[in-house]
Amino acid sequence: MNKLIMNTLVAAGFAAAVPLAIAQANPPAAGQGQHAQHGQRGHHAQHGKQAFRMPGERVEARLAYMKTALKITDAQQPQWEAFATVARKQAKEADARIQSHREKRAANTERKRPTAIERLEGRQQFMAASSARIGERLAAQKPLYAALSPEQKQVADQLFVGRGGKHGGRGGRHGGHGRA
Repeated sequence: MNKLIMNTLVAAGFAAAVPLAIAQANPPAAGQGQHAQHGQRGHHAQHGKQAFRMPGERVEARLAYMKTALKITDAQQPQWEAFATVARKQAKEADARIQSHREKRAANTERKRPTAIERLEGRQQFMAASSARIGERLAAQKPLYAALSPEQKQVADQLFVGRGGKHGGRGGRHGGHGRA
């Protein structure tokens, strides 16, 4: 168990170090200085965003962390790749949904509130799309889970629940909406 914890901490350390290494490798241009850096930090703090803005920017770090924590073997690699492919595809689709939502909000300069019917229809569309994403992920995750050892399954039971812990959902401000 101590070895698992150590491997997990090492993987998390690498995942945290990558953005820092990229930031150090790309210093701001001469004209940007402190004001641009402060503006970027203010933007992130203002909206409560993390270092990564889009799911597609996080997916590779998350997959690397999960693969290390699960200790995927060569025999399990085909199932892992199928799972990782679905995770990457869904992250890319989430990026497109977020971008589309941002564009719609920018275009809606009147800030017209949707009607009750429009909100309900939007919720129905969201739930249907979310259900389809869960089905797709489940189809890839079941064979991977079946290929895991009992020890790996214990780790997977923690990793695969997503954010939100005991509630199994995203939690946070939006009450469980979202994560593909």
